[in-house]
Amino acid sequence: MRKNKAATEETIRKLIEVARTHFTNHGYTDAALESIVHEANLTRGAVYHHFRSKKELFRIVLEDVQREVAERVEQEASESEDVWQQLYLGCRAFIMAAVEEQNRRIMLIDGPAILGWEVWREMDKNHSMRLLRGQLGIMQDHGYFRMVPLDAMTHFISGGLNETALWLANESLQPTAMEETMKVLAVFLEGLKQ
Repeated sequence: MRKNKAATEETIRKLIEVARTHFTNHGYTDAALESIVHEANLTRGAVYHHFRSKKELFRIVLEDVQREVAERVEQEASESEDVWQQLYLGCRAFIMAAVEEQNRRIMLIDGPAILGWEVWREMDKNHSMRLLRGQLGIMQDHGYFRMVPLDAMTHFISGGLNETALWLANESLQPTAMEETMKVLAVFLEGLKQ
């Protein structure tokens, strides 16, 4: 029984990895399920056994991307003991991870378009936004900035980070865009200090 479960998990993991490559390289619309199935060395029936549709497979891939971005945010933020530096490093990590080639199309372009903003925002809320809210809560509890409604501030900052990532995803030919963004991020966060 354990062997079957491990084989099933391996099949699903392989399918997700192959699908992620296809969704990254071709976009959701042009990623052919037949090609994904062929490269994963599976049958169409095997895919439909685990996922109801191509859209469901894409949702799982997007969830994986969101989880990886959140892990990176957490990892980079933890490189400092200073809470302000943690906030900056986490915000910076989110932007940089979101616009990386293997994440950009899935997370910023196709994710909201294919699954809708509500699904996308719920995933963001469960991953990166959850970490942002946690950091802001700790900072507010220790008096690092004025008492303001925490949910409103979390959504305000998260919205700015998401919009910035979307802008950067379309500004890849402008060499100074990322550098300018990081300067603005530092100035913005400095302005929150009490």
